[in-house]
Amino acid sequence: MDFRSLKYFLVVAEELNITRAASLLKMSQPPLSNRIKQLEQELDTSLFIRKKSGLTLTPTGKILYKRARQMMELSERTREEIMHFEKELSGHLVLGTVEGRAPYLLARWISGFREEFPLVTYTIRNGGSDDILEQLQRHLIDLAIIAAPYNQELLQGFSVGRQPWVAIIPGDHPLAVREGDEILLTDLKDEPLILPERLSRVQAIERWFLEKDMTPRMVCKVSNYVNAVALVEQNIGICIFPQTTYSPNPHIVTKLIMDTPKYAEHVLVYTKDHPLSELAESFVDYVKDFLEETGGHSQKFQTTEREFALPEDATFL
Repeated sequence: MDFRSLKYFLVVAEELNITRAASLLKMSQPPLSNRIKQLEQELDTSLFIRKKSGLTLTPTGKILYKRARQMMELSERTREEIMHFEKELSGHLVLGTVEGRAPYLLARWISGFREEFPLVTYTIRNGGSDDILEQLQRHLIDLAIIAAPYNQELLQGFSVGRQPWVAIIPGDHPLAVREGDEILLTDLKDEPLILPERLSRVQAIERWFLEKDMTPRMVCKVSNYVNAVALVEQNIGICIFPQTTYSPNPHIVTKLIMDTPKYAEHVLVYTKDHPLSELAESFVDYVKDFLEETGGHSQKFQTTEREFALPEDATFL
């Protein structure tokens, strides 16, 4: 299964017509049909359902289509790394990030890194921690910012920032109009709660409540901050979430959860089984220098309300 055969397969899979695919590949139809048949024989499966009306991918054809695109992307990135190895630092970085504060951290690093290495280009992929980690471990992403904890046997990383856990409250809720910008965890005892979807997060919040002999009354789990805010706006419940950087919203109020306050932590990670490229290693070095010089703070964050300081007795959640 060589790259040329995969390229031919991808074009046929996208066109679902041998004649059009052959025209795009600037070759005649019979050799292309033979290549596809040889690929099917090699894999011992049918990749297409052939009808008079055209072609349709089989279930195994859909699997190969997904993997072939990934392999071609890796091939192109490898080619770029080799081409630029002995030239001025350039190339392409694929960076993964979870939502919340992480995209703002990443944007600040890219801004500074571009001042030193303007030839570098970037692709940024967003998702939940589990999704980003899966892409990282398949080497589809070079570096990723995720929420701790992470598997330290498979990944190497370091902390890039901590945020306090807060309650995102509907604007007309009694807890929202109460004086002050702090509430107690016990204030949430009987409230319907919206929690982060990640299993480790749910379990950690359950342990947090157990410290006060309570059980969280969960009504919904969400994978991202945007969904959390939308649900809070509609008074579905109160969301427990790490404080993030976001746009103004008159329908919600954010308050720091005190009485055993907790913090979440973002980490920059990369795989241990795959050496970093020169470009990725340079980016990691830049981030470490940035954190050492600034402590991770940046005046460029466009915050819309008070940034809560971490209480001295806050512990990791």
